[in-house]
Amino acid sequence: MEIGSKIKKYRELKSISQEELAQKVFVSRQTISNWETNKYYPDIKSLTLLANTFEISLDDFIKEDMEEIKMIVEEEKIKRFHRLGTLYSIELLVLVVGFLPLLKWGNRIGISIWLIILFIAWVTAFMIEKFKRDYNIQTYKELISFEEGKILTHDEMQQELGKRTYQKFFIAIIVGVITIAILVIMDLLLAVL
Repeated sequence: MEIGSKIKKYRELKSISQEELAQKVFVSRQTISNWETNKYYPDIKSLTLLANTFEISLDDFIKEDMEEIKMIVEEEKIKRFHRLGTLYSIELLVLVVGFLPLLKWGNRIGISIWLIILFIAWVTAFMIEKFKRDYNIQTYKELISFEEGKILTHDEMQQELGKRTYQKFFIAIIVGVITIAILVIMDLLLAVL
């Protein structure tokens, strides 16, 4: 972040020492030193006092830092979404691969463990859906755009809004077909065992 170099630059332009600046913003000289070396970031009250002391607007004082903070926050959102997706994929894999071994291991205990994993996967799916709802991500193109940190244009967004209705319908049909297939396979496997 650039706030440290800005504090030092404006302090030197005003020809005041770290000690004098510390007295004006009600902190220690060591705190000013830590801010200037970017060891710590000033809180909003201190940023306001610094901007007033340097006689510049708070917006101008922290503008570049706010852009960097926004980028960091966006990257964290994307990383969180990727972690949730990876976790959900692993849970689904364990559900599919683990069904027969858990069933053979012990009827009630194995099925109980499988149901617990299913519940955990359901909670993860709920978290993913909440995340998508919070960031208004519903179509594949919106998802890819979000993951790349891009914003769709107005026209692209209008196209995606038009797709949402029929995509939900097709997703519901696909999920239904997969569910029926899984139930048929489980029924056949239980009949064999």
